[in-house]
Amino acid sequence: MGSSMAASNRLSPRNTFTRALLLSVFCLVFFLYTLLPSSNTRIEILQPYVNHANNGTQRHWSDCVLDPTHLQTLQQRYELGDIIEYGRRYVRFHRQNIERKTITKINERLFPKGFDNVDVRNPPKTTTCLKPIEVPVPRSPYPRTVDASDLLFGISTTYSRLTDNKTSPIKEWAHWLTNGGGKSNGAGLILRLVDASAEEIDEVKQNMKSMGIDVKVYPTDSSIEMAKRYLSLLPALFEDTSRKQRKFLVMCDDDTFFPSMHSLLDKLSEYDETTDLYIGTLSEDTNNIKRHGSQAFGGAGVFFSVPLTEKIAGLFEQCSTQEKIDESNSGWGPQGDILLRKCIYENTDVTLTMIRELHQLDIQGDPSGFYEAGLAPLSLHHFKGGVWHEAHPWEGAQIIHACGEDCFLQRFQTSDDFIISNGYSIAYYPKGIDINLHQIEHTFHAAPEDHGYNFDFMLGPQRKDLLWTGRKVSWELRESEVQSEGVVRQTYIRRLDDPRWTYGDGGNKMFERDGILELIWISS
Repeated sequence: MGSSMAASNRLSPRNTFTRALLLSVFCLVFFLYTLLPSSNTRIEILQPYVNHANNGTQRHWSDCVLDPTHLQTLQQRYELGDIIEYGRRYVRFHRQNIERKTITKINERLFPKGFDNVDVRNPPKTTTCLKPIEVPVPRSPYPRTVDASDLLFGISTTYSRLTDNKTSPIKEWAHWLTNGGGKSNGAGLILRLVDASAEEIDEVKQNMKSMGIDVKVYPTDSSIEMAKRYLSLLPALFEDTSRKQRKFLVMCDDDTFFPSMHSLLDKLSEYDETTDLYIGTLSEDTNNIKRHGSQAFGGAGVFFSVPLTEKIAGLFEQCSTQEKIDESNSGWGPQGDILLRKCIYENTDVTLTMIRELHQLDIQGDPSGFYEAGLAPLSLHHFKGGVWHEAHPWEGAQIIHACGEDCFLQRFQTSDDFIISNGYSIAYYPKGIDINLHQIEHTFHAAPEDHGYNFDFMLGPQRKDLLWTGRKVSWELRESEVQSEGVVRQTYIRRLDDPRWTYGDGGNKMFERDGILELIWISS
């Protein structure tokens, strides 16, 4: 009892030793508490991305590791210097029930710490690590869910164009003729190969079918006038055995690209396919309208209802006489678009129904003003370079496999004066963004005669370009990789020798090194 009492007295709050012990414990706890991170700390804790589409089992952290092989491959492919400016940012998209805007402002900085100088020969193990930037996107559909069985397409081209790495359109065709997973989306293709052998036809057919494209391949003869060959596609479409299940028969060029099949079908659903319909768009260049006439320009895609197709197919012989072919010569040789328009206008009461979201894109030079305008095009054309402009819409459109069709070319403006034109470019405005972003930047020009107003009717008056001003610089998309469901890596390149990004035409360069920016899009 005595021992117990003694212990009790020592632990009493009135005891001096006890008070000292309690004070010491309190001080220790307070000290340890001060070591914990404050709720206002500047350290960014990266949260894992959970892929809900994969039952929440796949998790992605913001990966800041640099892959030397990847960087060296990019360096060789795009002829970049040994030391580059590199930046990477994860973009976490949130699919919401919102409308697609021409531009969405994000109250975050895209590259708050600038870029890393990276020696590609011996890169560091990691790059600057930032938490994902958060962006809202419309809850638009995915390619894998589209049913395009209402459409049958017709294209004429050559075996050499299909097998040339620079001109081959088969990759682009697979984008709008399949579900993106190696299976047909229901649309069909009638393909005519000019002067092709039986072996070449079989090779092309087997190759395309292995990609999931529902295609029928036929030969055609170059001795037949090109305009007549073009017109003959329409009766070929009508005579196809699948025609009875189709609503629209479509003629287009081999370099026509339809980025968003859901959107295209939604637009076509506004029209009554049981009536006579001739649907397309004019050239953006009024010179070409004056030169060739007011008709659907085939590169943008021309859509026919089956009833009208039946009528024109029955008129093929009388519409393709030598006299009619001669009448279709605009001074640039007989034109298939003119021959088709004359057949329709001279024999029916049907005139062109315009869809302005279809684009012929008769533009030369730098096309960035068009692709950076926040548009949602239903078709694109003339992007293979050569006489016309060069762009990479297939690479750009890969983003739709992550965040849906509306994401392609959607614009995001960040608080540090960057604008992402998703799938085309990342543009930086070092002196601030004090321009009308609702106008197209006039970076491109007409051919062969540019009066300054050629594009105003179809595209609206354009604002003055910022090339050679030091007020803008762009990294343009060159590669895009679908890494897993809901994840896409985009690689944007800026070359040091690009003459556009200087202070004055031929002036000092805005940067001292080549640049690579990579955006990795992940789902919320």
